[in-house]
Amino acid sequence: MLFDMDGTLVDSERLWDVALAELAETYGGTLSAEARRAIVGTGMADSMRILHDDLGQPHRDPVVSAEWINRRILELFRTGLQWRPGALALLAAVRAARVPTALVTSSGRALVEIALDTLGRDSFDVVVCGDEVEATKPHPEPYLTAARLLGVPIDRCVAIEDSATGVASAVAAGAAVLAVPAEVPLVPRDGVHQVESLLAADLELLAALLVRSAA
Repeated sequence: MLFDMDGTLVDSERLWDVALAELAETYGGTLSAEARRAIVGTGMADSMRILHDDLGQPHRDPVVSAEWINRRILELFRTGLQWRPGALALLAAVRAARVPTALVTSSGRALVEIALDTLGRDSFDVVVCGDEVEATKPHPEPYLTAARLLGVPIDRCVAIEDSATGVASAVAAGAAVLAVPAEVPLVPRDGVHQVESLLAADLELLAALLVRSAA
């Protein structure tokens, strides 16, 4: 099992909303709703490029902006991280069934270490962070890396994602995909099963997705 983090397991996108809006305000602007939707699921470098372009300030240093965001989001994660509906129960069921499990996220290691205080450090056999791979989502590398570290063929893995960027990464890697839209609606696509929330997901569904993917 390959779990995305932000918006899939934890309701962290609202915290990113706060940090991104505050940074835009610091730069004298307002982040548009369209740009915020485009940022969902992307790595930090792409997120800062989208923000700068949206504000009409492409000259801004993405490293400086990323450092500002990282400082602020670390503060917010320490105080306001909550589970998405059904996520805790599904993760517990997967672990109880002794299914090899990875966390595959575009967030950096420092942020993930704080999130693991909520998620549980023994909840995952492998953790792949956005700053630990050469190419982030939508590139397939994060999911391929997780499968390799688990020692499981990618076509025997189910990836759970909430964003179009993450879904594209998992599909390109060759995993079966369960999509659970959070902040942004997802366009249906072939080979991707979509549910409204993880309250509708269980081990039986995950097994069925693998069978369907292999057919």
